[in-house]
Order: sequence, then structure tokens, then C-alpha cells
Amino acid sequence: MVQQQQNHTIAQFNGVKVFSATMAQERENLGEKVTIWVREHPQCKVVDTIVTQSSDEAFHCLAITVFYVDEKA
Repeated sequence: MVQQQQNHTIAQFNGVKVFSATMAQERENLGEKVTIWVREHPQCKVVDTIVTQSSDEAFHCLAITVFYVDEKA
């Protein structure tokens, strides 16, 4: 659900799921992990996602944060 208030959009949600990976192969498959989770949880309607990348000298981390409304909650 998304609600509009005075030029601001507020996504209403009751659940958050974070998918993250640091290894190259895991990062390549991260989107598929999200897709599988969404298919396995049809009662959860995704209302927003945020993709975050961070790195240092040794590691590169990719995170996909999924905000959703669980209709059974």
C-alpha cells in the first residue's frame, strides 16, 4: 500500500526481508533468490525495494531489501 501525504509518498508495510551476498557467485544469484522468495510467499505483496552496494578493499556486498505487506498478518 502506498499513501500520498503533502508531496510525500509513504509506503505502508508490515514486513521486511533482507537478502545479501558478498561472494561473486552469490551476488550474481541474488535476484533469483528474491524471485524464489516472492513466489513462495504469495500472501506477501511487495510495496518497495532498496538495492544497496557497499565495498572495502577486500569485500563487495550487495543487499536487496524488500518491504512488503503480509496479508495474513
